[in-house]
Amino acid sequence: MALSHAPELRRKHRRTRLRTLGFLSPWLVGFSVFFAYPLIATVYFSFMHYNQIKEPTFVGLRNWTYVLTQMPLFGPALWNTLWLVVVMVALRVVFGLGIGMLITKIKTGVGLFRTAFYVPYLAPPVAATVAFVFLLSPGSGPVNEILSAVGIESPPTWFNDPAWAKPSLVVLSLWGIGDLMVIFMAALLDVPKEQYEAAELDGAGAWARFRYVTWPSITPIVMFAVVTGVVQTMQYYTQALVAGKLASGISVGPGTVIQPGYPDHATLTVPQLVYSLGFQNFNTGAACVLSLVLFAIAMAVTTLLMRKRAGLLSAED
Repeated sequence: MALSHAPELRRKHRRTRLRTLGFLSPWLVGFSVFFAYPLIATVYFSFMHYNQIKEPTFVGLRNWTYVLTQMPLFGPALWNTLWLVVVMVALRVVFGLGIGMLITKIKTGVGLFRTAFYVPYLAPPVAATVAFVFLLSPGSGPVNEILSAVGIESPPTWFNDPAWAKPSLVVLSLWGIGDLMVIFMAALLDVPKEQYEAAELDGAGAWARFRYVTWPSITPIVMFAVVTGVVQTMQYYTQALVAGKLASGISVGPGTVIQPGYPDHATLTVPQLVYSLGFQNFNTGAACVLSLVLFAIAMAVTTLLMRKRAGLLSAED
């Protein structure tokens, strides 16, 4: 009896597998086209000499040796990228959480404050960077004029000073903190009010309520913000490039090639170096090596954060 139903069961399992594969097919196609194939091609070209014109030729580890031991700008670009990852991501999370908590406590005018903090996030990156370079211009910018008016005789030169260029980019990123503000607001409003009431009855102060009620509830959201922030900052390109070009004062026209990183390579990031090598110098092999190094670092940092002991989640979560 059971043997007579075996072919029917096999056909049923086959239809189930085909149905499942059909539902998964959009993701499988997207993963293969936009991730698997580019990754395999990047690994392949990292061992090739390829100038995008002639056929690629195998050169072994020559590209890797050049990037890791001989490229003079690799060290500054990697340092700037990691500096931005640590400082920018940390400050964005702190400021986003702080503004989110502030707005959830406001009784009147919540919509006005929420809109005021969120609208800057909607500004295009290039337009926002252009505006900030103008505001922080050392000669005619209104920020330095205000600082001079209040008695600061030597205000910073911001994007024109290697010591202030990266902090200026951080200030720009904090100006567009609206995305994290909204995420943290949703998480904070989702914390059960009964827990706050119970903590107050037990005599818990503001810090104790945050530590023992708010923080455990929003920890997964903080983890999400940190991981996505690390991935995004590892790809930091547009703002640093535009700020460096505008602050340098060099007019950009058709055919103009400007080395990124002004001033003194202070705003040079690994993605900028990848673009410069691959599309300005046509050194595709070295650009692919840099891309793989950046990918490996991003994966390592993300894996470290996702581990329960080294990340932000507790073992109970």
